[in-house]
Amino acid sequence: MKIVFMGTPDFAVASLEAIIKAGHDVVAVVTAPDKPAGRGQKLTVSAVKEYALLHNLNILQPEKLKDENFIQALKQLNADVFVVVAFRMLPEVVWSMPPKGTFNLHASLLPQYRGAAPINRAIMNGEKETGVTTFFIEKDIDTGKILFSEKTPIAENETAGELHDRLMKIGGELVVKSLAAIESGNYKETSQQELLEMGTLLKSAPKIFKDDCRIDWNKNVEEVYNHIRGLSPYPAAFTAFVSPEGELYSVKIYNCLMQAKEHSLNPGTIETDNRSYINIAAKGGLISITELQLSGKKKMSVKDFLLGFKIEGNWICG
Repeated sequence: MKIVFMGTPDFAVASLEAIIKAGHDVVAVVTAPDKPAGRGQKLTVSAVKEYALLHNLNILQPEKLKDENFIQALKQLNADVFVVVAFRMLPEVVWSMPPKGTFNLHASLLPQYRGAAPINRAIMNGEKETGVTTFFIEKDIDTGKILFSEKTPIAENETAGELHDRLMKIGGELVVKSLAAIESGNYKETSQQELLEMGTLLKSAPKIFKDDCRIDWNKNVEEVYNHIRGLSPYPAAFTAFVSPEGELYSVKIYNCLMQAKEHSLNPGTIETDNRSYINIAAKGGLISITELQLSGKKKMSVKDFLLGFKIEGNWICG
């Protein structure tokens, strides 16, 4: 089969690499336009484009997916199937084009966690299991008929970044499996609506905004712990260290440990020996910070942080 691959970030590269290694004919790679970044505003390329350049693949970078020149370029490729991984929402004129359909890889067990942030949301919600799903794209986002899914457990201390890297590899394998099934015609589609009619409560995965990252220390310690690891390393959970004088210091928390135990501290109370630990009280336990970042500074261990930042008196998180 002739394949057009569409994707942009690192998560998509693993699938593209798996397709290439499986010997498929990738006639084009569609990815985001180059964008200026950094202080010098130097043009940077997407992770997918970087991989495509290394392997001499045909690259298309449309500003608008309904652009007539782009549509014509796609038609001239005569691809059998389009594969989409971590890309923009496609217009119908694009996804309906190939004779064998357009399928997407999604980082959840659909129909659960439809949306932009399935990996983050699954951990933030304390899920013990997740996975990846391939499905044929239809008009409504993440609702098409399922091809295949692959489950994997979520470890108790696993961060979103660690789960992302595992699902990236599992997803690449599932994409290749899906292509083989489409090529042979040996597959059975599963309606997401049928799965929902079985009475399962639908959980969504909306985009993460800044307010979603703020830590609420009034919540149960396990909820706080899941919130922090579900946002690590990006975009990162944050709080404010508040001094007895009312000075605020914005802090991102990347890694921590959870101590589930009863205590008499008010939520958000900070405990420290100013040498080796910072504990913050939540309901039913303490969060022990292991890695954090003060606004304007670099990420560091709690021990390194305390070498230059002293917490004396009654500090709280706000």
